[in-house]
Amino acid sequence: MEPELNIVLDLLVPLAIGLVIGAERGWSQREVPEGSRVAGLRTFGLAGLFGGISALVAQSLTVWFLPAAFLGLSMVVIVSHYLEFKTNKDLGVTSEMALLLTFVLGAWSVFDQKIAAVSAAVVVTALLGLKPILHKWLRYLKVEEIYAGIKFLIISVVLLPLLPNEGYGPYGALNPYWIWWMVVLISGLSLFGYIAMKSVGRRAGTFITGIVGAMASSTAVTLSLAKLAVKSTRKGVFTTAVLMACVVMFARVLIEVSVVNPALLSALWTPVAGMVAVMVVGGVWIYKSAEPPEADEKIEVGNPLQLGVALKFGLLLAAILLLSEFLSDRFGDQGIIVLAIVSGLADVDAVTLSLSEMAKDRVDEGLASFGIVLASVSNTLVKGGIFTFYVGVKTSLRFIVVILIASAAGVVLALTGAAFF
Repeated sequence: MEPELNIVLDLLVPLAIGLVIGAERGWSQREVPEGSRVAGLRTFGLAGLFGGISALVAQSLTVWFLPAAFLGLSMVVIVSHYLEFKTNKDLGVTSEMALLLTFVLGAWSVFDQKIAAVSAAVVVTALLGLKPILHKWLRYLKVEEIYAGIKFLIISVVLLPLLPNEGYGPYGALNPYWIWWMVVLISGLSLFGYIAMKSVGRRAGTFITGIVGAMASSTAVTLSLAKLAVKSTRKGVFTTAVLMACVVMFARVLIEVSVVNPALLSALWTPVAGMVAVMVVGGVWIYKSAEPPEADEKIEVGNPLQLGVALKFGLLLAAILLLSEFLSDRFGDQGIIVLAIVSGLADVDAVTLSLSEMAKDRVDEGLASFGIVLASVSNTLVKGGIFTFYVGVKTSLRFIVVILIASAAGVVLALTGAAFF
């Protein structure tokens, strides 16, 4: 009885695949008169079942039966599409492609790939159902944003696998594969933040857009908010948005550490949480005392994914890796601390990644986490300086107080938990 049950299961899965995809196609074309559609619920169900039966027959008779069955279905689909084009002048082939894919998934499920085939069917159904949203996104995309996505695929899918995964240079500190993987990580985070900012920016206000955009570049967002605050008589909202951009920077640091060296998170949670808590409380304090801006302003953050920028970041990371090894070897802990402070003035990502990697086997975890905190504090103070420079010291007094208290809290908490002193 067991073989018969297996056959029944082998046929039920492709039938279910066809019905799932067919349900979406039937619903999306529900206004089309009966008989005018290439395929509906029943046709898709039959196509999935046809694929499953063809695979079973191929296993029993000859492997050539399966491609012959697919070719036969393809001819039917082609003729059907041709007739529909002559009648309705419709060039779309989405339903036709979905029908052929339903056959393939139905056949694939028979070859001990039921879970994979069902998962693929769910993805196909989602893609078909998301047509309005996907087309809406495409209308908003600019050429440079499409190129940014292509560049990200180049640096991640094409270049990364080609690089050697071993250490070179002094101290064996330069691993081309690891360095470029970090470039991909930072580029991906920045691109995600940029896309999210562009998306929410059409319907959210300056405050939310600034927070989301900080994932792309918190420094760029700070500079943009500072310029907007200068023109506004109600600066409190912009001040709070800068504090929240700093909070997003800390979240970004934690993401980077969790990818490279999750063991450091236990030492980083306390100082980072302390700084974030101070900034959130301070932000609420400033926000409550401020009136909303008269109108939402456009926050400018350029496309973060440029190949030149990626290469520069890779070179910066390589330089910090070498400097970290050299200063650690020559000056010990003090060298790492100085490097963290100086590097954080310009970029917190590179030093965070460098120290996270070194903490695996070459630097004490307490020292590495303390260095990351110092780099974050250094970068936060730079943002505070940028905003204060544009807005003015008198107007930024509350902001300055919050930044200084948060920085002091982070350093004190990091020193308290550091075991290297």
